[in-house]
Amino acid sequence: MASGEERVLLVDDHEDNLFALESALAPLGQPLERATSGNDALKAVLRGGIGLVLLDVVMPQVSGLDVVRYMQRVEQTQHIPVILLTGFGRDSELARVAYRLGVADLVMKPVDPWSLRTKVRYLLAQRRRMQALDIQVQLQDVELRALRAQLEAARAPHAAVPLQHPDVRVPLQPGPRSEPDCEEHPPQPESQYADEKEA
Repeated sequence: MASGEERVLLVDDHEDNLFALESALAPLGQPLERATSGNDALKAVLRGGIGLVLLDVVMPQVSGLDVVRYMQRVEQTQHIPVILLTGFGRDSELARVAYRLGVADLVMKPVDPWSLRTKVRYLLAQRRRMQALDIQVQLQDVELRALRAQLEAARAPHAAVPLQHPDVRVPLQPGPRSEPDCEEHPPQPESQYADEKEA
């Protein structure tokens, strides 16, 4: 058993049912925790460290469905997979409500040990994959934030001094005059032009 490994919470108000669940899951080597009421189950999931809940439907005061409803409303517990255990046989209405609440599976009692171990193993492996993916996404987000901070820091010195075009710093030089020089080529008087025509 690895240190810090998540536990499987077994919830039933009958001791013999809890013993049967423990015996069925013992070959997995997974740490187990007991709860004998819905209230105890809620306290256990809120304390943390629970990776899967096996939950009896019918219990006094707080039923299994009530526990699931509460878990779905709390961000800390809404992603913990739940297997509901029922001794009422195949109840289509119960199944409809359970799956609508997000229950991972509905298992009939008495449980089949091999089938239950298979379901538990699969759900725990799936939860570990999702947790690993969440960690990877968080690390990528941290790296992206760091890269953005580096880019902003690199741009800051250039942003402080506005760039100018080289031509802006050179004073304008007077260019060649396109108009004719009036002093060098004065216009002839109109009277003189008239005399030349008569001549």
